[in-house]
Amino acid sequence: MMRAALFDTYGPPEVLYEGSAPVPTIKPGEILIRVAAVTVNGGELILRSGTLPSWFMRGPFPRQIGLDFVGEVAELGSSVTEFAVGDRVWGLLDEKPDDSGQTLRSLAEFVAVRPDQISRAPRTLSPAEASTLPVGGLTALIALRREAGLRPGERVLVRGASGGVGSAVVQIAKALGAGRVSGLAGAANLDFVAGLGADDTFDYRSTRPEDLGSFDVVVDTVGTQLHDYRKLLAPGGRMVAVRFDTDHIVRSLGGIAASAVHGGRRIRFFRGHPDRELLAELARMADAGALRPVVDEIYDLRAVAKAHRRLESGGTRGKIVITVN
Repeated sequence: MMRAALFDTYGPPEVLYEGSAPVPTIKPGEILIRVAAVTVNGGELILRSGTLPSWFMRGPFPRQIGLDFVGEVAELGSSVTEFAVGDRVWGLLDEKPDDSGQTLRSLAEFVAVRPDQISRAPRTLSPAEASTLPVGGLTALIALRREAGLRPGERVLVRGASGGVGSAVVQIAKALGAGRVSGLAGAANLDFVAGLGADDTFDYRSTRPEDLGSFDVVVDTVGTQLHDYRKLLAPGGRMVAVRFDTDHIVRSLGGIAASAVHGGRRIRFFRGHPDRELLAELARMADAGALRPVVDEIYDLRAVAKAHRRLESGGTRGKIVITVN
């Protein structure tokens, strides 16, 4: 058995506790990772709270949690040749259920993954620092490069620029050659967002969308008012939403779908998936200093409920980290 974060019912952060779960038994094509650190992600808050429609909430109790991870290879399946025991790696799950029906399950002492879900971790970062980058970094790369097709010199607006994903989007947009990056965040975090490389910063509480000007690319990590921010797109502009409004899920997803057939200013929504080549690219960017980790607070596995409560409280700078081994 192994230590793991579990919950037996949907609800507030206090339903989470440290319990025991079986150590995964790996298949020939899988790798067993000894987990050192993970982060708390918005999707986990939604899953734990039980606020999604019933068709999203399948799975047995007790349920595990955890999407990303940094750790080392503990055991190799018989057909795995790309890694060796002891390699320091990082990655994330693809949210597909395992044999026991669990989806998110990396917040535990061990997690079983496929080789395509991981790469070697940055050499220059601690496990806690490195854990802040896989989800936000992959989301930023996919949103800006694949979904938006960002071109050098274009103007980019980032909503939620101080959060775990938004802070990575700001940095990667600059690294990819954006001409001007503007960030929306809380007033207390504006200097922080500027320090990440944003050219302009705005307090989302006191700034109306119509006061911001026009942009070639809008990356939205908040999920509300998508229609209002879509209006800021210049001709040929692209909006990428990495989160939708779960309180109004049907309306939110309907608006995203409708944008694909009404006019050229389309809202693109996507869910990130693990990609070994992109993870390796992120590691190179981190080691070169082009992408720096942002740790808000660090908690131990025993304090998983406090970690979730911290993210729910808002105003975070970067990522909430939970250490395991």
